[in-house]
Amino acid sequence: MPRIILLLAIAVTLIVLIRRAQRQPPHKRRAAYLQIILGAAVVGVIILTLMGKMHWLGAAITGLLVVARQMLPLLIRLLPMLGSLRGQAQNGSKQSEVSSRLLKMTLDHDSGDLSGVVLEGPFEDWLLEELDRQQLDELLAFCQREDADSAQLLVSYLEQRFPDDAGTHEQGDAHTGQSPTGLTRAEALSLLGLQEGATQDDIVAAHRALIQKVHPDRGGSDYLAAKINEAKDFLLD
Repeated sequence: MPRIILLLAIAVTLIVLIRRAQRQPPHKRRAAYLQIILGAAVVGVIILTLMGKMHWLGAAITGLLVVARQMLPLLIRLLPMLGSLRGQAQNGSKQSEVSSRLLKMTLDHDSGDLSGVVLEGPFEDWLLEELDRQQLDELLAFCQREDADSAQLLVSYLEQRFPDDAGTHEQGDAHTGQSPTGLTRAEALSLLGLQEGATQDDIVAAHRALIQKVHPDRGGSDYLAAKINEAKDFLLD
């Protein structure tokens, strides 16, 4: 009977953990599944060792698995960072970041492509490219209710990802020509993809290169163009 209860407890725990992992954003699910597999292996080895069905080597393996289980989150965080740094070093690509309460958006200087991550709300921690059209529309409705700045950012992304449907977002993009206030120096530098210590020439050059990517006359976004102009004016002033 105790063994049956133990097995049932393990099975229930696994089901709960798997369902929790399934609710994670797609880019985090692999890490969650790896943690579940590693944890299950640790539990299995411990049980076999306590039952006397595994050699002392099993205990050593258990110790290594425990250490690996503790190190796994750190390794998962480091590997994408290392890959990103390696990719940037190879192609020299620069990026600009603009954040609102609900979203953080990144603009690639070379391609002009936008990417982003949800900071709050029903799709928290999801990458925008992981969301389908229906989910993005739900997110847009949420942003329009909660934060106009976030809604304008998301409309900029939608216009680029779904250029044929740009007209469907006119209501959410009604105020994209307005440049929000309250910009900090760090945010302005991040918008232009610059570091502290950038000269006026650096600021002007970065602005010129970026505005060509996002200018509305070239199919870009009014809102992003306004933000980039605001960043340049702030830094030059």
